[in-house]
Amino acid sequence: MIKLKEAVIVEGKYDKIKISSIIDAVVIVTDGFGIFKDKEKLSLIRYYAEKTGIIILTDSDSAGRKIRGYIKSAVKNGSVKNVYIPDIFGKEKRKEKPSAEGKLGVEGVSRDIIISALQKSGISTAESSAPHDITKYTLYELGLSGGSESRKLREELQRSLGLPSLMSASALIEVLNTMMDKSELAERTKAVKEKFNGI
Repeated sequence: MIKLKEAVIVEGKYDKIKISSIIDAVVIVTDGFGIFKDKEKLSLIRYYAEKTGIIILTDSDSAGRKIRGYIKSAVKNGSVKNVYIPDIFGKEKRKEKPSAEGKLGVEGVSRDIIISALQKSGISTAESSAPHDITKYTLYELGLSGGSESRKLREELQRSLGLPSLMSASALIEVLNTMMDKSELAERTKAVKEKFNGI
């Protein structure tokens, strides 16, 4: 696996599956043009642009260019790196017919092409085997899920970290693993509990 500190922005869930098999990083899905109306997701993208930087890896067709352009114009601060996959004509295995422009998207190109595209954009592609140790069970153990006050505690933790308030547990775990390890999360959660009188 290649470890990246930046969050990677892709268009769809199949792109995320492909990228997550190659890269160890937070991967945010725009749901195609859905990003144009999703203020919470855009807020998360802005957060990452400022904290770690983002890599935009959309398809090389006109829809991908529109999404890329929208994100670039919406992110005013932080680091935005563009990674472009080359025009390769063909059809993804799961699809009955090629896309409108006949080009393969992120999900359809090979691992080597994606790594080459990252390298061409000046992004380090060092291998990493460091495991993420924050899981759903970690959240449960710390009282961040499964309890009557868990939601309130989780929101306070997110606020203290400068994260958007509306995040799924899976998204939160993904984010936390880029920021800290399990012991640091325990300390942070303890501090939040003390501040808010043992929520």
